[in-house]
Amino acid sequence: MFRNLLLLFMGVLLMANQAIAQADVTGKIKDKDGEPVIAAVVALLTSPGDKMVKAAVAKNDGTFTIKMVKAGSYKLQIRVLGYKDYSSKAFTVSGNATKALDAITLENDIESLGEVVVKAEKPLVQVLADKTVFNVDNTVGTTGSSGFDLLRKAPGVIVDNNDNVMVEGKSGVLFYINGKPSVLRGEDLVNYLKTLQATDIEAIEIITQPSSKYDAEGNAGIINIKLKRDKSLGTNGTVSLGLIAGQYNRYTSSLSFNNRTKKTSLYGAYSNRIGRSFNFINFYRIQNGTTFDSRSRTVRDRNGHNLRLGFDYYLSKKSTLGAIVTGSFNEMFANNDSRTPIIPNGATTPSQVLVAESDAHNKTFNGYANVNYKYEGDKGRSLNIDVDYGQYISDRTNLQPNRFFDGDEAIIVSENITFFDTPVNIGVFSAQLNYTQNFLKGVLGIGGKYALVSTDNNFQFYDRVGGVDILNIAQTNEFFYDEQVTAAYFNYNRKFKKLNIQFGLRMEHTASDGRLESMQANADNQVKRDYVNWFPSGGLTYNLNRTNTLALNYSRRIRRPNYQVLNPFEYRIDGLSFRKGNPFLQPQYTDNVKLSHTYKYTLTTSLSYSFTSDYFAQVTEALPDNRNFLMTRNVANRRVINLGIAYPTRLTKWWSIYFSLNAYRSIFEATNPAFIGISQNAMSLYAQNTFKLPGGLTAEISGWYSSPSLWGGTYQVKSLGALNFAFQKKLLGNKITARLAFNDVLYTSPWRGDTFFPNLSIYGSGGWDSRQVRFSLSYNFGRKEIKRARKRKTSIENEKGRMGN
Repeated sequence: MFRNLLLLFMGVLLMANQAIAQADVTGKIKDKDGEPVIAAVVALLTSPGDKMVKAAVAKNDGTFTIKMVKAGSYKLQIRVLGYKDYSSKAFTVSGNATKALDAITLENDIESLGEVVVKAEKPLVQVLADKTVFNVDNTVGTTGSSGFDLLRKAPGVIVDNNDNVMVEGKSGVLFYINGKPSVLRGEDLVNYLKTLQATDIEAIEIITQPSSKYDAEGNAGIINIKLKRDKSLGTNGTVSLGLIAGQYNRYTSSLSFNNRTKKTSLYGAYSNRIGRSFNFINFYRIQNGTTFDSRSRTVRDRNGHNLRLGFDYYLSKKSTLGAIVTGSFNEMFANNDSRTPIIPNGATTPSQVLVAESDAHNKTFNGYANVNYKYEGDKGRSLNIDVDYGQYISDRTNLQPNRFFDGDEAIIVSENITFFDTPVNIGVFSAQLNYTQNFLKGVLGIGGKYALVSTDNNFQFYDRVGGVDILNIAQTNEFFYDEQVTAAYFNYNRKFKKLNIQFGLRMEHTASDGRLESMQANADNQVKRDYVNWFPSGGLTYNLNRTNTLALNYSRRIRRPNYQVLNPFEYRIDGLSFRKGNPFLQPQYTDNVKLSHTYKYTLTTSLSYSFTSDYFAQVTEALPDNRNFLMTRNVANRRVINLGIAYPTRLTKWWSIYFSLNAYRSIFEATNPAFIGISQNAMSLYAQNTFKLPGGLTAEISGWYSSPSLWGGTYQVKSLGALNFAFQKKLLGNKITARLAFNDVLYTSPWRGDTFFPNLSIYGSGGWDSRQVRFSLSYNFGRKEIKRARKRKTSIENEKGRMGN
């Protein structure tokens, strides 16, 4: 008995001695210029044996501390992006004294950046040489959000009151989905992005100065939405459910999976968004002395589904053959009710009241298929070939009763009931080849692309008389539009110590033919175009030191009109307003110059200037009979000067912040008498605070603000913004993630604005059910870590971006 107690006592003393005999290991990491190396991963390994003991991350001053290390023999292994891996000699830790190591100098390894694998939490915003990346998963407030909602959070991105997207104060953004240009535009693009869920999106990339490798389309650059694709060998995936509670409820769900072997990779995703939403819009219009006070409300019942399926076959270590099929289906019922009192000049009460309704039913289907071959060889050689085909089908109907009452709304003075059937069919074929290899101590890229787009817009106008629809041949037409774009480019990149140069040139030949078929004579029944454009681009990047980088970039871009905007026929909005296409609308061209500075890969400041010729905008024109119509015209030359600041940083272990600010001046110099030149100073801000709370809870406070600004070069819009709160909790070993968010809690996002034309003044306001409570629950199944599935682009991206209204 005594012996056992003695052994127990000695064991306790031994353990206590071991517990006490622990020390800290400290050190500092620098580069060859003596500058601190930040964010280096420092691993403490046993020596011999190389077993992992502990790890630490170097701070902003390059120092690191590994706490409570037991006595023994160890060595360090250090890895960080842009430097060669470092292994130290063995050293001994003994007693309780801190082990202070000599300063460690790392060697640059710029050549291998593409091969480094960093296993760590991605920062919210990454500033790379050619783009800025917004990592969606690292913001709690995305719960229940759509792909369109996320755009307000992305650095430099602004969304106006009419769902138009701007980057650094410039409109005309080309959207890519998974590296492929979207054929959708306008309302159709917005509707598609609203069906995408934040849980399906990995990151949003903002490319403000695309190189010649990219399509020249997009005055403001490119926004690439990267959908999630799980990592590596084995099978895994995610399933999620969500609820959005506003004035109406909406529901979301999604499922994604990845199965990869050494020779194949099969991956896919499905998501939906179902439920009602509403918006309101009011226009107080004074035309030739008569006042029209229009107030309308629209309720939409949306049922949207997205499906994506891909397969890669690894022919060898250097070559891969793959295919992707994507499809989206969206069905929407929209009911609009509007009331417009008409008050004559000098009167105080209405002489008539227009009561208009609109019952619309819209079905759209998008289907795209891509086949890709990729080869990556020695000496920088790579070959990428894409062949794509896409189909966009839309079937739209709209019933519009318009009734004019007397001033007391007791007697119907007149009425007309119209019915529209407006199917749209667009086919896209595209093929693209890109080749790169080492050349003159740099990298040379060459390639070409061919794209063919065929559109068929059928506009059938019916007068409903006695419940019978009678075709109105004077208002019925069919518009065909074919466009071929052939492109070739070269791009060269070379590094000289601290200086990196990149330049390129892209040629695009465009041939288009727009044909209007109707039973009425029309002088604009066919418009053909054939033109060649050259688009230079280039940039200089200079690394002042490890923490400061300067960049100067230039690019020339084009923005072609949406296909449906070219249709010259009329589309009735209500009994007093209609929209008309413009077959003579010219493309607009933009020259962009940008100077930027990056500090410690986080704080980015930039100053940019752009000049756009033949800028086109939607203008409202008055008619003598008190009606008005909207038409897109080339109206001005536009200049934009933008100052941008983006800064994500961690203040403490539990508190990190991110803000993005853009202050810009827009100057519109009128070239069309229907447009009044105007200039405006504006600012947009997004800010986010994230807190790591006890119990594994994460909280987020975020908000956005937009100062008075210009919308579409015509509307002067008052300031607006939103304040949001969100919470996140992970359960069951991080397999389950629960998120709760409160959006626009003060309901400050509705807009107000006004615009002025000859003999016409309009004061408008509007909003939507932006004040919401959102909840989502997601579950991760399968293996957690596997090799990253292949990411690639296809050739159809640009054409996808030009569909819609």
